[in-house]
Amino acid sequence: TFVALNLAMSMATEQNMNVLLIDVDVKNPSLPRLLGIETGKGLIDVLTQSNLDLSDVMIRTEISNLSFVPTGTPHNQSTEIFAGRTMAGLVEDIARRYTDRVVIFDAPPVLASSEPSVLAMHVGQLVFVVESEVTSRRAVEEALMHLKGCENINLVLNKSRPWLGRAQFGTYY
Repeated sequence: TFVALNLAMSMATEQNMNVLLIDVDVKNPSLPRLLGIETGKGLIDVLTQSNLDLSDVMIRTEISNLSFVPTGTPHNQSTEIFAGRTMAGLVEDIARRYTDRVVIFDAPPVLASSEPSVLAMHVGQLVFVVESEVTSRRAVEEALMHLKGCENINLVLNKSRPWLGRAQFGTYY
């Protein structure tokens, strides 16, 4: 969540760059609190109620080029909902309708929830956050197996400390 939010905010501050941040962490939706936003209906509601459109639940944030879609009403079949045709159609619609935006989905940890593995089927690129010196290689490999639905997976090594007293990872030359 921290990386997704910071990536979204950083991209939204670029000139002519619009970002749509979508919270898909159904069990622990912390983005509304971090953004200081009160939420109601959200993505789950759009996917389960045919009378709702994504624009009905999209919230403009205090950052001018950043919009947010909350998770919405909790649902015990969120994995099935995210794996369904309605979600695939919504992602295609977002890509067509909002061609000027980068869309970032904030998902829960891969090994703690089943949602990320089905969401991986719908995205063009995935940023996988690995906590340095905490996440084991085995856990990373297992999680990546769950994400094989996405062909373009990038890793971010988070919370890395300087190595051997060096304050940098390398040099220019």
